[in-house]
This record gives sequence, structure tokens and C-alpha cells, in this order.
Amino acid sequence: MINANSGPGLLFPKGGWETDETVEEAAAREALEEAGVRGDLLHFLGQYEFKSKTLQDKFSPEGLCKASMFALLVKEELQCWPEQNTRQRSWLTIPEAGECCRYKWMKDALEERFTKWLDDQMISRSKKANDVNSSASSPEEH
Repeated sequence: MINANSGPGLLFPKGGWETDETVEEAAAREALEEAGVRGDLLHFLGQYEFKSKTLQDKFSPEGLCKASMFALLVKEELQCWPEQNTRQRSWLTIPEAGECCRYKWMKDALEERFTKWLDDQMISRSKKANDVNSSASSPEEH
């Protein structure tokens, strides 16, 4: 997670995407620019709507925005990154991150979608391990 520039609490890297990139490419770019991390996007967690005071204009007086959230497997933590002078990254457990989330929609994405996806991954891996162990211990029939 990273600190918010405009108040208390922590948030996940987010931002808009350019016309020449996919939403996945934008998510990876924002993680690099804001948190200084590179990795693999593993799973789409969902799309969330929120209001942004900085994006209110005559076309969208409410400042309504959409955010696509992804699970990212971090493979590289950079010592230098574009927003390191204004952003501080923090590594937290899931319960700690939930307590620190600045926005409810980010907390929901973490606690509902990410936790469910992670639990499903653990169950799937456990089943695969059991299948491998069962086949390794079963004698072949002739």
C-alpha cells in the first residue's frame, strides 16, 4: 500500500489509463510509478465506482470514476521510482491493510474479493497436492 497525498490513510496504487494501453497495462504502470514495484497481474478482482473531488467538472459534476482492481504478485521492489519523493510504500498483512484503507471500496476489494480469491487459490493448491500425494502412494494395478 502507499500513503495518500491528500490526507490520512493508505491506498493501493491507482490512476487513469492512457488511450494506447490496456487497463492491465495501466495497473502495472501505476504500481511501478506510485509504489515502485513490478510483478505479474494474477487476477482481476473487480471494478469499483467512486467519487473524486479532483475530477469534478461540467461533464461529471459528481466526479464519478471507475477503478479496476487486480491482484499483483510483486517480483521486484525498486529502490528508485517515479513518485518516491511523494509516496511511501508499506507492506502489511491483510487485516492491517484493511484497518489502514482510506476508502471503503478499497477495503471491500481487499477483504471480500482478494481474500476470497486467495482462499480459492489455497484450496486449489491443497487439492492438487493431495492428488499428487495420492497418485504417488497408490500402487499401479497390473
